Amino acid sequence: MTIKIGDTIPDVAIVKVTPDGPDKTTTAAYFAGRKIALFSVPGAFTPTCSAKHLPGFIDKADAILTKGVDEIACTAVNDAFVMAAWGKSAGAEGKVTMLADGNGDFVRALGLDFDGSGFGMGTRGQRFAMVVDNGVVKRLDIEAPGEFRVSAADYQLAAL
Repeated sequence: MTIKIGDTIPDVAIVKVTPDGPDKTTTAAYFAGRKIALFSVPGAFTPTCSAKHLPGFIDKADAILTKGVDEIACTAVNDAFVMAAWGKSAGAEGKVTMLADGNGDFVRALGLDFDGSGFGMGTRGQRFAMVVDNGVVKRLDIEAPGEFRVSAADYQLAAL
């Protein structure tokens, strides 16, 4: 079942990329007591994700944070080392926190996974954006397959 507005984020293991290396945590701990703008991409270094999605949130980070958001995070079904390299190459440090969902447990628990095997990608996360306040989903925008609109930084900023 797909998560919806008003639901609590399921508690699963994730890895937060930090300057000191991977930091294993849980979604319950990560989202507790804070308002997080989270967006999901199908994969690090993929075309739309690298050219538009992550750069948009980096560019709009300051404006998003002035809307009462405590942190902006990007997640993908990639390991922490790939997410760290992608974040570094994109200039995300200090603007967007990279969250590794290496086995896809998080997106699967959200009901927002998809089978990318036809593209040689295995299980991946759908492209979406959500606002999570103290572990509860307050806003959720899921892209239609092949689309990039409602999860974009400009769209999310306007909705805040």
